Amino acid sequence: MVARILICLICGYGFGCISTGYLVGKANHVDIRKYGSGNAGTTNALRTLGWKAGALTYLGDFLKAIIPILLFRNILFADVDYAQLLGLYTGLGVVLGHNYPFWLHFKGGKGIAVTTGVMAAFDPLLIPTFIIVFVVAVAITRYVSLGSLLLSILFPIWIAIRHPGDIHMLIIGLIYAASAFYTHRANIKRLLNGTENKLGQKVKIDPNQEKQ
Repeated sequence: MVARILICLICGYGFGCISTGYLVGKANHVDIRKYGSGNAGTTNALRTLGWKAGALTYLGDFLKAIIPILLFRNILFADVDYAQLLGLYTGLGVVLGHNYPFWLHFKGGKGIAVTTGVMAAFDPLLIPTFIIVFVVAVAITRYVSLGSLLLSILFPIWIAIRHPGDIHMLIIGLIYAASAFYTHRANIKRLLNGTENKLGQKVKIDPNQEKQ
């Protein structure tokens, strides 16, 4: 079991290192990590390059979580009775690769788009639920970070409801949530101080900075 878990984590990390936001930014001659929140995630791509770049970044990050999970859980380890758990470990590896890609000096995104991909692969019934939670939270507050944190809390709650008594799965779900809170620690401070950026705020690109 330990060997399979390590394989899933390592391969998941490899998929996670495909930094969609960074690649989309570079296609537009911009390193989005130099602007806004300084990360290569969907929200920063949206603020820096617009909705098309944001949507493309989200789609890439979403798929890079779903593809390896389905590959390991439904094909390579389909005959293992804890395949669902291995899927969670694969997704955790993707989140780690996304947040800390080695080839970008471990400076990536915050893991929420990837986590929604993990949630969708884990249980498709979660899709409408996390969409409603996120949309309602952001529509009311205009804070993407708050909606993201609520999504991370939803995951372990869902696991506890759908897989009661499975402590191993619940612990992994809590690790996802803890990771999200850690990567959003600066956002949490700004939320508490009332200085967090709201949806719709744009970031100005400095052409001179990109030439450096």
